[in-house]
Amino acid sequence: MSTVPYQAVGDGVYCIETGLYRHGLAACYLLRNQDRLALVETGGANSVPGILSVIADLGLTPAQVDYVIPTHVHLDHAGGAGTLMAACPNATLIAHPKGASHLIDPSKLISGATAVYGEAEFNQHFGALLPIPEARVIAAEDGQTFDFNGRTLTFIHTPGHANHHGCIFDAGSAGMFTGDTFGISYREFDSAAGPWLFAPTTPVAFDPDAWQTSLDHMMAFEPEAIYLTHYGCIDRPAERVDSLRQSIRALADIALTEEENADEGRQSRIKDRITAHLLADARQQGCELSDARMMDLLDVDLELNAQGLEVWLQRRSRHRS
Repeated sequence: MSTVPYQAVGDGVYCIETGLYRHGLAACYLLRNQDRLALVETGGANSVPGILSVIADLGLTPAQVDYVIPTHVHLDHAGGAGTLMAACPNATLIAHPKGASHLIDPSKLISGATAVYGEAEFNQHFGALLPIPEARVIAAEDGQTFDFNGRTLTFIHTPGHANHHGCIFDAGSAGMFTGDTFGISYREFDSAAGPWLFAPTTPVAFDPDAWQTSLDHMMAFEPEAIYLTHYGCIDRPAERVDSLRQSIRALADIALTEEENADEGRQSRIKDRITAHLLADARQQGCELSDARMMDLLDVDLELNAQGLEVWLQRRSRHRS
């Protein structure tokens, strides 16, 4: 019996806890179609034993995994891809063309992630990044479809959070696996008004205009459910998308108010403004948690969002000069 929490959330779709930082922060998804399996997201290398235990719990084996599909190469989504592929001998990895090379040779990914997280935190939370043989990797084009034992999976390019981001539409469940493109919605913030969504502006490729276009692209599939990496399944996405659009605009506007100010201390000021904005927004959505509890749940996101917006301002400055 697996000790890793998981639950069925759709037709042949299981949400698996990856154990990053705290319960309920990051998930991956196992798709089952008869005796074949596919995985969307991997968590870090430290998450892989738990994923394999869930496969065993379902009476199947790693040899029955056909696809491993990280939405993008940020470590909470793809850090365990090499380890998982090594354990699944018949699997093919599918990734965005701008991310695939970093999974084949993860040296730049390791360097960049270490700069963001620090070496100690990188090792503690994500583990080793193993390279994946190029012959086992498909760099998926926008709209490319994959036959999953008679069930169609469609990979679409969705830049905005990251320029190497893709989402996967599963015709079998009419659901979309959205990585970070449909935002973050932690279940602790749910209220009578429904889920609360906000945009993750994590380093280093935040692009608010491209993000809005990606949401158009996703919603054209008319998904009936959204499978969030952070966290779980939410329904009626057509009713939720406008709040995410507003979050993207609001966070970009927070950064732009600091654009002409000195770089020194700017990231800290952005973080303070993000914190105030997100707490007020959650309250407006009906969240009744204390400020201290909300800040605890959002601790990682507040720091990474501020870092990402600072990088965005620096990039805008370079483009102007």
